[in-house]
Amino acid sequence: MSINDLPVLSALRTKMQWHQERQRVLSENVSNSDTPKFRPRDLVEPKLDRSGAVTGSMGPLALTRTSGSHMAPSGAASGFDQNKNAGFETRPAGNAVNLEEEMMKAASNQMDYAAATSLYSKSLHLLKTAIGKG
Repeated sequence: MSINDLPVLSALRTKMQWHQERQRVLSENVSNSDTPKFRPRDLVEPKLDRSGAVTGSMGPLALTRTSGSHMAPSGAASGFDQNKNAGFETRPAGNAVNLEEEMMKAASNQMDYAAATSLYSKSLHLLKTAIGKG
């Protein structure tokens, strides 16, 4: 077993990769703040199990109702309110990027990335100390 196969290190690497990709998506949102009809995007945070593997990221596809005359799927919620961006302001050109909100997300993402990086380096240092090389 390699030192890189440890679940905690694998989970931290996955988390750091997610933060890097999220930073890219948030940067695209900011750079398209003047693009007409642009909708901001964000990533869903991965859920990790005890082994550090990603779980639940690709759940089963939900049934959608494309016409009001279709039957609702069993067990579905009473409404189809999938618009999670309801709080966004939309300009007359159709752009829904809120720069203050995007900057807050980017700052939060950067702090979480720094925390994951710090945990990763401290975990490696602890392992090196445990085997007598640190």
